[in-house]
Amino acid sequence: MLIRVGHQITIEAARDTPLICLVAPHVSRQGDFTGPELVETDPQVPIHSYFDLYGNICRRLIAPAGRFTLRGDVILRDSGQKDEVAEDAAEWPVEALPDDVLTFLRGSRYVETDLISQEAWDLFGAVPSGWGRVQHIVDYAHARLTFDYQQACATRTATEANVERVGVCRDFAHLALAFLRALNIPARYVNGYLGDIGVPDPGHPMDFSAWIEVFLGGKWYTFDPRNNAPRIGRVVVARGLDATDVPLINSFGQHRLQEFLVWCDAVDEAGNKIDGMAFA
Repeated sequence: MLIRVGHQITIEAARDTPLICLVAPHVSRQGDFTGPELVETDPQVPIHSYFDLYGNICRRLIAPAGRFTLRGDVILRDSGQKDEVAEDAAEWPVEALPDDVLTFLRGSRYVETDLISQEAWDLFGAVPSGWGRVQHIVDYAHARLTFDYQQACATRTATEANVERVGVCRDFAHLALAFLRALNIPARYVNGYLGDIGVPDPGHPMDFSAWIEVFLGGKWYTFDPRNNAPRIGRVVVARGLDATDVPLINSFGQHRLQEFLVWCDAVDEAGNKIDGMAFA
């Protein structure tokens, strides 16, 4: 199947403002592109791209004073399959983990493993290890928090979300990550595109989405504490320890958001959205 993903973000700044933007589909998906990604700004400015420590594509530019728009758009091929489920996937002991996976056992800005460790072991320490325990933790985070855009908070941490019992997708992800890492299960934060392919239209504007990936049985698997169901058509943008590592716009100066549009739709060969698309 074909999926069209993109964004149009408009800001306004009082002075020229350096930006680092993580909005491009991950390099691992570029082989799926049916053509070049459209990347444009208004007014037009030079863009320099580089890879960060986690292999994410970062776009570096300077937004001139006034109104500035960044737009990206691309069509890519997708398997059309739901997220993989492997109920027999096992946890690996810390001493057996690959070196590059160990990073994702650490606490971080929004994931305070030290503060939640005792609760994690009290709640999940006796649950049999492996896929089932990870899913149990994701179920708990999903039930613990109530999703509410109106109560989004850029500084809310995992432990704060656990107490306040409210948040948006990043809070669901952070809470699950905190419990998992406290139990020595490697898990990483993911930001990306997730459309409503194969599920009912939620009736609100699209946004970038956050979920997690967990290392089990020697590979990374997708879990989604917010939606808590395998989905079709995820397009990863960036991965990291938490939301600090994957900001859509890292602004080195003040700006005001004027417009924010995101799309992730099943399309036909001409790039037109296919409405009412459903999958088994």
